[in-house]
Amino acid sequence: MQNKVLSAAFSLMAMSGAALAQSHSWDLANEYGETTIMGEADKIFIEAVHEASGGDIRITGHYGGAIGYKSVDQFDAVGVGALDMADTVTTSLSGIEPLFLLSSLPFIANTNADARLLWEVARPHYEEVFEKHNQVLLWATPWPPSGIWAQKPIASAEDMKDLRIRGWDASGVRTLSNAGSTAIQISWADTVPQLAAGSINSVLTSADGGVSSKFWEFLDHFTAVNYSMALNMTHMNKDIYDSLSPEEQAILHEAAEKASEAAWQDLEDRVAENFEEMRANGVTITTDIPADVLDFLSEAGQPVYEEWLNAVGPVGQQILDEYAEKRGS
Repeated sequence: MQNKVLSAAFSLMAMSGAALAQSHSWDLANEYGETTIMGEADKIFIEAVHEASGGDIRITGHYGGAIGYKSVDQFDAVGVGALDMADTVTTSLSGIEPLFLLSSLPFIANTNADARLLWEVARPHYEEVFEKHNQVLLWATPWPPSGIWAQKPIASAEDMKDLRIRGWDASGVRTLSNAGSTAIQISWADTVPQLAAGSINSVLTSADGGVSSKFWEFLDHFTAVNYSMALNMTHMNKDIYDSLSPEEQAILHEAAEKASEAAWQDLEDRVAENFEEMRANGVTITTDIPADVLDFLSEAGQPVYEEWLNAVGPVGQQILDEYAEKRGS
């Protein structure tokens, strides 16, 4: 009898060990806030994975840089396994791969449909880059169209000269500098401290980004120039991914599709909600931009295209040509 009890106990322990071996607990890092469009997408993904796996895959989201990484650091951290997964604004990674500047080329895509088409055309090339760095691309979340947060509206080319402005990547800094501004690349985590210190007096970002950090405490004008629609991409360590069963991998991809679709569908409503909250907090929004200002900014951004194509090589022109063909332009 005693032997039977011991045998049963060992069987239970073995079963528990097997179940434990099949469970996973990961961290997902995001430099941006939980209420941003990418933070909301992360939560949809986490919940979908938890539900589909019956709780065997548990992912903890860390928002606002709480886990200690900025976007520019997250890429390498995921590749070497210091982070399990991350949601990263990929335009900050141009020093690693110039392809990542694609979504923020000046005025390349300033509507939701165009931004999504550009992402779909370029996705296979992004996936190759992630794989080369020991990572798996799960999905992309679009930023709403970016504009200029400042202390006055941008009504002329001359107004650009008064800006000490934060750009999120090399393309934005180059374009803004060409337009006469004093531009500097600053991570999102450092943007509000720089505003508070007076080191900068303006920011190139979306309405969504500004709302999440309550920019109205420093800046009371938003000029919606629709400069570009950058992408955040959620990626995970490939060694972890490869260790999963095909069923577990399928759970991740299905959850990623849910998160991505929700983010793209949410985009239009998100902009309207952001504008409503901005106005309620005293922000003046300028959407009727003089044509000469847009022409001036577009001209300032032209060298960025040439530099990007030189850096990326033939694949860059291939992407732009396919995008133009499918867009009908």
